[in-house]
Amino acid sequence: MPAKENMIVMGTDFEGVKPPRRGKVRDIYDLGDRILLVASDRISAFDVVLPEGIPGKGKVLNTISRYWFEQTSDIIRNHLISTDVGDYPEEFRRYREVLEGRSMLVRKTKPLPVECIVRGYIAGSGWKEYRESGSVCGIPLPPGLLESSKLEEPIFTPSTKAGEGAHDENISFERAAGLIGMGLAERVRDASIAVYSRARDIAEKKGIIIADTKFEFGMDELTGELLLIDEALSPDSSRFWPMADYKPGGPQKSFDKQFVRDYLESLDWDKRPPAPSLPADVVRKTSEKYKEALERLTG
Repeated sequence: MPAKENMIVMGTDFEGVKPPRRGKVRDIYDLGDRILLVASDRISAFDVVLPEGIPGKGKVLNTISRYWFEQTSDIIRNHLISTDVGDYPEEFRRYREVLEGRSMLVRKTKPLPVECIVRGYIAGSGWKEYRESGSVCGIPLPPGLLESSKLEEPIFTPSTKAGEGAHDENISFERAAGLIGMGLAERVRDASIAVYSRARDIAEKKGIIIADTKFEFGMDELTGELLLIDEALSPDSSRFWPMADYKPGGPQKSFDKQFVRDYLESLDWDKRPPAPSLPADVVRKTSEKYKEALERLTG
């Protein structure tokens, strides 16, 4: 499978290797006691995978996640083993051209059945819920907040995990605790807020506001240790806003896939498969936004 710098990788199938399980973005190769994650250039919005890929997106996601895993490993350990193709099983090494920069070898875990969302600013579904009830996931917030307002302290607002075509549902901390146990819920809440706070402070020094983000956690299948898994603080799982343009009171300019969501919101689409196609200029501009986020954060 040849790979070129401008090639869009919508999926991987390697001869001589068992076919992967496919997530919305990642191809997942089960190696027994480990997993090989390959970040494709697929993009999803409203939990539906779109027909077009975004050039270079998979490499951006992989590189940013690796950066944040390294920056926050003292707060909580993560599942990353290596991003060096030379460390992968032999049958994958001949596909170095495809795997380089967009893959990582990770520890195998049993993922927790909740999404761990931290909000430092009020936007998206949190803003919608606040307008209706004055709270988010059961957490009361001060009256008079504007869209995109900064919160006094980051809040933990978990959600359910939905399959492709279904939508995640914001839930209370108590309901999350009912799903995974109070002790584990407190651990992932505290770790999520600590990791977000570390990343927020680092990003602000580079001119980026991380408005909110979504984490996933899993239990190591060999040791039972709680690990940060999947991706970390990427433009797919976070809202990144340019600090220089920030002004509360409405939506913000962004470095993430909000650009794609905004385009799709302008269409008469019910947010169910099949998804509409993206125009070439939306694809190009989205690719540019992802790459700018990578350059600003990691240099």
